[in-house]
Amino acid sequence: MAKWYNGGGADNDVVLFSKIRLARNLNDTPFKSRMSREIKKNTVKKLYASVKNSELAGDFNLIDLSALSDIEAVSYAEKQLISPEFAKEKGAFLLSSNEDVSVMLCEEDHIRITAFAGGLATEEAYALANKTDDVFIRNLPVAYDERLGFLTASPINLGTGLKVSVALHLPAIKSNGGAARLAAMVGKLGLSLRSLYGDKGAFYLLSNQISMGISEKAAIDNINAVTAQIIRQERNLRDVMKNSEVWEDKLYRSLGTLKMARRLDFGEAAQLLSDVRLGISLSIYDENLFSVDYLIHNLADGTVLSGSKSSDAPELASKIRADKIREKLK
Repeated sequence: MAKWYNGGGADNDVVLFSKIRLARNLNDTPFKSRMSREIKKNTVKKLYASVKNSELAGDFNLIDLSALSDIEAVSYAEKQLISPEFAKEKGAFLLSSNEDVSVMLCEEDHIRITAFAGGLATEEAYALANKTDDVFIRNLPVAYDERLGFLTASPINLGTGLKVSVALHLPAIKSNGGAARLAAMVGKLGLSLRSLYGDKGAFYLLSNQISMGISEKAAIDNINAVTAQIIRQERNLRDVMKNSEVWEDKLYRSLGTLKMARRLDFGEAAQLLSDVRLGISLSIYDENLFSVDYLIHNLADGTVLSGSKSSDAPELASKIRADKIREKLK
């Protein structure tokens, strides 16, 4: 089955994907920090059974990280399906067949649902997460307080337990020195803007910081409204680049490097793919945007090595990565 990141989406020249996370806990079970090994094991079984015995039974597989290599576990974290800490712990999680929904079982919270949709599609991602959330709420005693909302391990997630995020590609804003100003501006609106790949390329994640005293709809609407403004700003700045020979030269050089390089570390690959993505949006050359997004999502070290069956030789990652890029950008 095709993965969720193979298909574009609305405004995907600027928005790579939308992401929803819901945090839930059981009211008859201690938080993870106070769990014994036996309680954790039984809780995971209970959570899995609630899905297995529901209408979603055929939609998910149980992934037991303890049965996988460290590299394979890291790969799931690189794709944002689980947290890096959870990959180290080698816990168990549920994963849909096209990887658009994952559910960490007994991470910081008992239930951490994450859902993705391509482009600006926060409502679609929320619908996916909410469908899974409904199964847990119907079948299990989910912790909820009339005043505080859903009870979570961290007070910052109290209320809706909802985190809404959109991944943005902002090369024009970044090149104009506007990323820091934008982060400061959205911070005043209760949002955060951070680099998505360690400041390699121009990829950013915009997220809400407040989940209490605000409805799910209001949180999603806020993100959508701010994202729409950022999209307009980015596109306006890109229009200025269209007739620039300097930018045309730079972007052609980046594409040429990707098509010829025999070794690339992830940071360099992310920067070059960011340039190519910009070149496509400016119609400088005719490459496939979906192919570029596929590469961005699948080129971190763990994913490259786990997919190549060369996890015993991490030094090969840069070579395998370059090979995959050349194959995809023929």
